[in-house]
Amino acid sequence: MSLRMRSAALALLLLAGLAAGCTSDLSPRRVEIHIHYSHFDPSQLSVQRGVAVTFVLINEDPIDHEWLIGDAAFHERHRTGTEANHGARPNEISIAALQTVETTLTFGSPGTLHYICHMPGHEAYGMVGTLTIT
Repeated sequence: MSLRMRSAALALLLLAGLAAGCTSDLSPRRVEIHIHYSHFDPSQLSVQRGVAVTFVLINEDPIDHEWLIGDAAFHERHRTGTEANHGARPNEISIAALQTVETTLTFGSPGTLHYICHMPGHEAYGMVGTLTIT
């Protein structure tokens, strides 16, 4: 097979893969999370490892909330923490009443994390979400 024919065959295979959706999309992703009646919507998300994700946190409630994402040990520390306001770390965000905040994270390892509001009583009320990293 000539070089020209091999190049044409390779180009056809690549186009077929694109048409079939076989390539991985590592472009940045935007995810909206609405906060309403002290609940996250959606409360379950899945993202791809290594892809930058911008979380758009929309607080539709007339009270403040927070969005803290991490593993079990992270949340255990925050349940008894004393930080009144978050924002210096991209995985620890305070959202004022009726405001929208954005933060961007890239997750390096597959696994499961939780996003929780640790304002008094909010976690017990059900303000918890699950993020699966594939």
